[in-house]
Amino acid sequence: MSHDGTMPLTRAGRPRLHAQRRPGTTARDEILDAAGELFTTQGYAGTSTRHIAETVGIRQASLYHYFKTKDDILCALLSQTVSPTLSFIPALRAARPAMSEAQQLHALAVFDGTQLLSGRWNLGALYLLPELRDARLEPFYSDRERLRRHYLKLSLPISRGTGVDPAAADLPFRLVESLVNMWSTPEGERRDQLPRHVADACLRVLGVPDPDALHDRTTEVLTAGAR
Repeated sequence: MSHDGTMPLTRAGRPRLHAQRRPGTTARDEILDAAGELFTTQGYAGTSTRHIAETVGIRQASLYHYFKTKDDILCALLSQTVSPTLSFIPALRAARPAMSEAQQLHALAVFDGTQLLSGRWNLGALYLLPELRDARLEPFYSDRERLRRHYLKLSLPISRGTGVDPAAADLPFRLVESLVNMWSTPEGERRDQLPRHVADACLRVLGVPDPDALHDRTTEVLTAGAR
């Protein structure tokens, strides 16, 4: 039995059609990897659960032991784009010495942007799918709203302090999400620096004149979080 209480796909009576062909430590991971590729290359509407199962090398019936519907698969994939960042927020709050709102926002934006760019597939681009309006994705929508509100919680005091219109407080969240449009940037130093450049832009749009002064603390916190 797996860690989540479900039986492995390779148990007697439901053998794999082929040897493992997708990256991942569990069959669930393999299904998500295959779905991520298919959804981002062929579209959500153009991908069936049968196609996902065939890409993994399992029977369609086996896939349903992990996900009841295609919407459930999409929800799990999209949750991967916000869950790590939500889990990182307590580390920012607990950092010592205490971080200012500007320091927290900069570090949050760098971490969040890095997450959006680091996957094998551009999962953040799925936000733009028209089908999302119809899909049953409540867990993802709730988590994404929690993250948006945390950005606001940090941005509003900054805008008040600089005198920038409070309407600008929603822009940092939108700026970081715009990184999904840069996912195809070739690997290398330029791509690696994109989250930091966008984080700088988040602070500038709120009226902070010198976001470079925040870089050292962001590096310190991100390094500590990676240990």
